[in-house]
Amino acid sequence: MRFFAAMILATGVAFPAVGETSIKDVLKEEQRALNRMSVSQLDGFLQQTRPEPGQISYSHAWLAQVPKPSMSNEDVACLSEALYFEARGESLRGQFAVAEVILNRVDSSLYPDTVCGVINQGTGRKYQCQFTYTCDGNSKTVHERDAFEVSARVASVMVNGAPRTLTKGATHYHTKAVRPNWSRTFPRTTTIGVHHFYRHPTVTAQN
Repeated sequence: MRFFAAMILATGVAFPAVGETSIKDVLKEEQRALNRMSVSQLDGFLQQTRPEPGQISYSHAWLAQVPKPSMSNEDVACLSEALYFEARGESLRGQFAVAEVILNRVDSSLYPDTVCGVINQGTGRKYQCQFTYTCDGNSKTVHERDAFEVSARVASVMVNGAPRTLTKGATHYHTKAVRPNWSRTFPRTTTIGVHHFYRHPTVTAQN
């Protein structure tokens, strides 16, 4: 029904109420309205349904409209992998929040200045890395393709400049099941799903 409402606005055509006619008749009327629209009008209507730069919605319906990202972009590829192995069991908000942490680190002088550099910092020393999946000795094999596609779309949105509004500048996170030493001194910024988020004391808070 959202589509019908949008069509009314786009074409100026008022469809009969569904209760007054059959669904088949309503669909026929919709098709007639589409046929009356010029190419430019139709393109303008379709543009309204696509994600706009700088806008973000933490829903699967919105994310499905994001073009499938290319893994040839190194930042997107690294962030996709990190989100898949670190947060695929989280909600979309949870995955976006983890992405914020990684990108906040990229922007900080305390950490490497690339996405891949941040993610792989400390890799090679078992359990001494920044992101556990890179040094826990387990195979980094993607078994859930649908989950990976979600992570990849989140990564693409964030790498391409989506606003970071969930974690207030967080540079660290951990699951509720553990309590690392640094969590006692770093200010906690928020909690999303099973993760607590924190900001390094020397990093300026973001709005």
